[in-house]
Amino acid sequence: MGSKKILLLGLFALTLLSFKDSGSGVSRRNLFRSKPDGEIYIVVSKSAYELKLYDREGWYATYPVVFGSKSLEDKMMEGDRRTPEGTYHIITKRNDAKWDRMMLIDYPTRTDIEKFNERKARGIIPRSARIGGGIGIHGTWNHDEIAVDLYQNWTNGCISLKREDIEELYNLAPIGTKVTIAK
Repeated sequence: MGSKKILLLGLFALTLLSFKDSGSGVSRRNLFRSKPDGEIYIVVSKSAYELKLYDREGWYATYPVVFGSKSLEDKMMEGDRRTPEGTYHIITKRNDAKWDRMMLIDYPTRTDIEKFNERKARGIIPRSARIGGGIGIHGTWNHDEIAVDLYQNWTNGCISLKREDIEELYNLAPIGTKVTIAK
């Protein structure tokens, strides 16, 4: 077998080994590093149903996620079950009886408040609407990881991971970690 074929087979094997199957939703990790290096940040892609973790070396891990509403549009107001879009930071972390681990983000930010007020002024949302809060990254209900596998958006606007994944992310992401949420 030629050296090119051996190299290609080796790269293919490494690619396959970088997947950790946890049902049909698959978490992936960089096999060349045992833990992130330096400051980390999180990027959530609502359209891809993924949360990606990066460090100073680049991509470190990808976790499957679900959200609130089937509409992946930006959060407009309290009660719409949509997940906000923007740049946030983890402000608190705690164990949670329902969702295993919870990491709250600093929604609403000044930018969110400005968008909310503009939408109210333009009549896009009711004048009586409130902006809401309490958005975070958390696990699923106990024994309910299949919601992530089936892309069942069930939260009130939060980002939900499988319990095994939220426990790993919780241990990797300190308070202050930057979280960017995009369509």
